[in-house]
Amino acid sequence: MPYTANKPEPATREQLQARIPGWGVDLDPSDRPSVPREHFDPNGTGAHWEFPERQPEHEPRERSIEHKFLTPVFGTSVPLRGVSGAIRRYAYRYSEARAAHWLLLLAGDRVNAWEAHLGSIAKGRPDNPITETGVRTELRHGLIARVGRKRADVNHQWIDPIVVAGPWVLAGVGAVAAVRALRRRGR
Repeated sequence: MPYTANKPEPATREQLQARIPGWGVDLDPSDRPSVPREHFDPNGTGAHWEFPERQPEHEPRERSIEHKFLTPVFGTSVPLRGVSGAIRRYAYRYSEARAAHWLLLLAGDRVNAWEAHLGSIAKGRPDNPITETGVRTELRHGLIARVGRKRADVNHQWIDPIVVAGPWVLAGVGAVAAVRALRRRGR
């Protein structure tokens, strides 16, 4: 039925049961198998639960503004740091229902990737995009490595060279431009 300005009368229980096979089978509580579980009886099973002792919070942790407090136990293996950490902390000022929250978290991930790239360059062991992205396999075996294997990444294969190589090409062009500018100043 198309939606119109005139709102139709809602169907009654009997009309729905006549029209839809099985409609309303769980209306009678005696027919529902989950009814005993719907009643709160703390002594019925013998199970009990007390709120556990809280894990000490040595650094302020991020938490969604939808939640009153952190869970009693939380991960601390990778604390936020650097610019990416600041972006992620800022993301938690927004509700999880807002796009800004998730877009800032995505931006924090991208910035974190660049921080890792720059850190590897500073340590003298830069990342190798040729070996780490599988391009060498495609050069060795041809595009047959991508075709006919039921790969999940087929939809975005066209943009992979831009996303993977683009930042490296831009960084190289920027480095060449910086070197040229320094040479001009030196003359």
